[in-house]
Amino acid sequence: MLVLILGLMIVWLDQLTKLWIRGSFVYGGEPQAVIPGFFNLVYVRNEGAAWGMLGGQMPVLILLSAVVLTLLAVYHRKILEPALDHRIALGLMVGGICGNLIDRVRVGWVTDFLDFYIGTYHWPSFNVADSAICIAVGIYMISSFRHTRHPLKNPPDES
Repeated sequence: MLVLILGLMIVWLDQLTKLWIRGSFVYGGEPQAVIPGFFNLVYVRNEGAAWGMLGGQMPVLILLSAVVLTLLAVYHRKILEPALDHRIALGLMVGGICGNLIDRVRVGWVTDFLDFYIGTYHWPSFNVADSAICIAVGIYMISSFRHTRHPLKNPPDES
């Protein structure tokens, strides 16, 4: 249940913020400084995946998202421990993938708006869904060191 609730919260927050950006900012317009010299809000249309990779390959990205969601639904018990941190990571991952998938299907691109930079170094713009996915991967990687299964002591659940 935690995975579903967290996933739905991420989708809701992601779609709400993207709707606000699309309604309040001009696409390609001037960034609005939130913390001068560090953080802006900007309206960017990303027609690719992370950092614009696979730009213009929307059908491939939609299919890839659907496949990953299906694999997570079918195999989550094989790849994740039932521990709280892994359930949180799964909820964040599912919510993030769904948030960006909704954009790809509904508007044909992903709305990015969080723009961080230091000096002349700019991170690629991103959104709430992207953040959830990255946090999920981080939680999973860090917590996996604590949840390693020993094949003789803790055989995988056969269910």
